[in-house]
Amino acid sequence: MSETVSFGYEDIDAGEKTGRVGEIFSNVASKYDIMNDAMSGGMHRLWKDRFVRRVKPQPGEDILDMAGGTGDIAFRMAARGASVTVSDINQEMLDVGVERAMQRGIDGLVWSRQNAEELSFPARTFDAYTIAFGIRNVTHIDKALAEAHRVLKYGGRFYCLEFSTVEWPGFKEVYDAYSHKLVPRIGKAVAGDEASYRYLVESIRRFPDMPSFERMIAAAGFVNTRVEPIMGGLVAIHSGWKV
Repeated sequence: MSETVSFGYEDIDAGEKTGRVGEIFSNVASKYDIMNDAMSGGMHRLWKDRFVRRVKPQPGEDILDMAGGTGDIAFRMAARGASVTVSDINQEMLDVGVERAMQRGIDGLVWSRQNAEELSFPARTFDAYTIAFGIRNVTHIDKALAEAHRVLKYGGRFYCLEFSTVEWPGFKEVYDAYSHKLVPRIGKAVAGDEASYRYLVESIRRFPDMPSFERMIAAAGFVNTRVEPIMGGLVAIHSGWKV
């Protein structure tokens, strides 16, 4: 029997997911940041600011920003003096990030196409590993977490910003209706792509809830794991340390 994994609400052969997710992000790369603003009402900027404050990037640190595509997290960390390697499996997303960095006059970032499940970096390379709104698109999340642990130095820290499960009564129902009914329509209007944004909404629903994902992080070897819900769990910051 072949292994199956989730692709939105579908269950597909594991070997197909990377390619299908890659196709989606190739389709939306040029409109990705505009759509983030449209879908979240600009709130994603505040979430990312808060995320980077938790990471506390320091001058001289080497940080891997995985699934960092268009550079949103990397730009914030580089502004604090960290040396940031931006990695993504999708070259089109990286191309958008490089272009944005050039437009903003941001130098010194390293851009590297990487599969989160099979990083080419040596063990114990980075002081911190960040991934924002990317891990739910990985085929084997446990492999990505294991790789994050491998490439971190001892004392290194893992931080993940991801959509999660809304726990506030009332808001949960409103958000479910908005995401399922309106987000694909916004995707069609703004990016000309309804199907990709329907997948993105469905992928959030299939992602493990906060306690389950925290257990996965611990199983990868991280200690002192922590979850910080934002807006009742609409998004969450997960963290852990390698010791």
